[in-house]
Amino acid sequence: MARGHQKLQSQAKTQEKMAKQKKQQGHSANDQKKAAQAALIHVCSVCKSQMPDPKTYKQHFENKHPKAELPADLKDV
Repeated sequence: MARGHQKLQSQAKTQEKMAKQKKQQGHSANDQKKAAQAALIHVCSVCKSQMPDPKTYKQHFENKHPKAELPADLKDV
């Protein structure tokens, strides 16, 4: 009967370990998504797409909206 008890303890311990690993993986994916979304701070005034920095924003604007006038905040970049 001792082995049966050890088996149950081992299974419970393994389940707890797996639950912790699953929880950590879930949080890391959500944290990465939140961090990526927070990094997108520049919003195109024409199409509302988001970019992480002004240089990328200027390249996007020049390539995607060549006929539109460049916004004032991008003229000095």
